[in-house]
Amino acid sequence: MRELTEVPAEMRALALARFRLIEPHLERDRSLQMVAHDAGVSLRTAQRWVTGYRADGLAALTRKPRKDRGGRRSVTPKIREAVEGLALERPPLPVTSIYRRVKEFAETAGERAPSYRTVHDLARSLPASLLTLAHEGPKAYGERFDLVHRREASRPNAVWQCDHAELDIGLLKADGSSAKPWLTVVIDDYSRAVAGYYLDFDPPSSLRTCLALRQGIWRKAEPGWPVCGIPEVLYTDNGSDFTSRHLEQVGADLKMRLVYSTPGKPRGRGRIERFFRTLNEMLLCDLDGFGARGRRKSTLTLLELDGRLRTFLLETYHHRAGKATEMAPVARWEEQGFLPRMPDSLEQLDLLLMHEVRTRKVQSDGIRFQNMRYLSSTLAAYVGEPVTIRYDPRDLGEIRVFHQDRFLCRAISADLAGEAVALREIVRARNSRRRELRTAIENRQAAVDTLLEFKRGPVLEEVHADAPVRAKPAVPMLKRYRNE
Repeated sequence: MRELTEVPAEMRALALARFRLIEPHLERDRSLQMVAHDAGVSLRTAQRWVTGYRADGLAALTRKPRKDRGGRRSVTPKIREAVEGLALERPPLPVTSIYRRVKEFAETAGERAPSYRTVHDLARSLPASLLTLAHEGPKAYGERFDLVHRREASRPNAVWQCDHAELDIGLLKADGSSAKPWLTVVIDDYSRAVAGYYLDFDPPSSLRTCLALRQGIWRKAEPGWPVCGIPEVLYTDNGSDFTSRHLEQVGADLKMRLVYSTPGKPRGRGRIERFFRTLNEMLLCDLDGFGARGRRKSTLTLLELDGRLRTFLLETYHHRAGKATEMAPVARWEEQGFLPRMPDSLEQLDLLLMHEVRTRKVQSDGIRFQNMRYLSSTLAAYVGEPVTIRYDPRDLGEIRVFHQDRFLCRAISADLAGEAVALREIVRARNSRRRELRTAIENRQAAVDTLLEFKRGPVLEEVHADAPVRAKPAVPMLKRYRNE
């Protein structure tokens, strides 16, 4: 017997109404025949109610559900299975085709053929989850019906999410052609604030990820962009750029744990997926070249889009309250007044994140890289020495120079940076280096002379009465051995 709590509310109301009808007989010993007559039910029905109530309580007065409820009594199990099996075929069949096949099957099996309406209702009554799995496969089923565990950060910089997306907008390149750019974004999970980004035509790579992280971790020049610091967790997908050994080493050095989402199930990274949709809806859709075909011809360059994207982030997105948090991203990031964990210096961060090229040799006129010459007065002391350079592809006006994993200087290219190292600085550095070398040579010569004097010992002198006193050159004493 079912418990009363297992039945719907309307069934419980029906049971209570039946109890009130038989209550005079149960509690006041009134004749059951008279009670049934007054209630307008048969005596046999009233007897069944009384017997059931005394055996199982109020639950016995509910209406028993039909075992074939929701089904069709005119359709046999074989016909039902045939209809459902045809409805689950891939690709999906139209109802008219299912009806014709079921009719042929019924005639062959000697069953009564169902009507078109019956076949239609049976095919449409299948659960949406079952139809999705059969027609579209497990991936589509997982995206719509799988239970997802979403990571919820409890404070700023606890979890950062990082991902790439090819923007649906055409931009003009230097050669006049049009291409779609890639955007790499690092977003704080707690506040939804963007920590850093990288925009370029190059496809996803570990270099893009590291450059976006570098911007996200270090302090920004813009006063309205306070998001910075080293996150506790970096949450990404399983792309090769995120699972690279370089990024693994960066995470270990910065004490930043790398966490990857389940392959093929991006919904756990809903924050950053939502950001890309917001970007399309609030910025890109109003620009020339947006859309698969581009309603308007591309007129923007990569540099112009970068400027508009930065303005959108600082003036619109970071100050727009979200529905879930009811706070603007920047305000939510700053509300707890915490001190973010920072690297010791920007040079240390560059050593970890920025792209490393092969060892370069410092020439007399500086460092040559990509057909350009980079110069710094500091390099005067390292002419002929091998060094390592790191650079930002977005800004080739300067490179960072490291010697034996130690930061030396920032060397600039006069052609790209718009500035040059003054000649007097070069002369001053060159003369200073020469003085250092001369001093080093003199110090070493003095040390050698002292050592030779120590080895010579006392100087013997011979004095004649009629000759002026003069010093004799010291004659070294040679030690001879017996076998000589």
